[in-house]
Amino acid sequence: MFKMLTGTLLGCLLLSQGASAALWSLTYPRPLDDRDLRNEYPIALLTLALEKTGVKYSLLPSDRIMLQGKALRQIRENREVNVVWSMTDTQREKDLLPIRIPIAKGLIGWRVFLIKKQELSAFRQITTKDGLSKKIPIQGEEWPDTKILQANGFNVYTVPDYPEAVSELEAGKADFFPRSVIEVVNELKDDRRKASIMLEPNLAIYYPTAMYFFVNKGDSTLARLIETGLRRAIEDGSFDALFMSTYEESLQQLNLDKRIILSLENPLLPDLTPVGEKALWYLPQKMASSTSESDQ
Repeated sequence: MFKMLTGTLLGCLLLSQGASAALWSLTYPRPLDDRDLRNEYPIALLTLALEKTGVKYSLLPSDRIMLQGKALRQIRENREVNVVWSMTDTQREKDLLPIRIPIAKGLIGWRVFLIKKQELSAFRQITTKDGLSKKIPIQGEEWPDTKILQANGFNVYTVPDYPEAVSELEAGKADFFPRSVIEVVNELKDDRRKASIMLEPNLAIYYPTAMYFFVNKGDSTLARLIETGLRRAIEDGSFDALFMSTYEESLQQLNLDKRIILSLENPLLPDLTPVGEKALWYLPQKMASSTSESDQ
């Protein structure tokens, strides 16, 4: 409640300082492919937040394509882009200014697996973290997930970015490709997907983490503006409405409540992550029930 009140007060302060009269130009990283649907929700949520503040704004992609590592460096150097969305870790929060509201309510830490179809029978035998750790996951070189998996005993095969991961998985360089539940359903619909790759049906891993909007360290006013809009959207229910309209069908399709959930530690989770604000997070019914029982 205190943080929501703070956000409201910040909104009033911004407006009183004339922020509503200025044109706020926000530039985000242009994706590798315009058909990449992973950007649709963050852009829609950022648009919603800006609308809630009442400011005049433009929201446009960068002139050139930027993969995540490049985009994070550019925003750190205050060049080309001034807002990104990315999974957080301690280093990113040192380099950039996070708006600490998990934009996907923590779903970025829920992972299911892409595997080769011929590996399905082997994965059916796995029921524990130790069993899974004998398999080799594939991840991006600069993704926080790589360090999280390594810290949990996995021998991670790394590649520059997503397109290479799918190709290397098909080539047998790794056994599985953990994908967030907010990404994988659209990836499976992509008509360019390799025919030999499938969704593993029985397992999921979970580690606490958040995807945030980030801005340059010197852009504190922009950060307050975005946070104000997000807090207002949380208060009036429009944040949750957008979240559910985007992800409810995918969550039902992935059926996390029927999967074996293997929990991992996240040593990269920053201390200021708002894990105590339950309204900011999504939990499958299975975990929500166990959490409620442990609180009693």
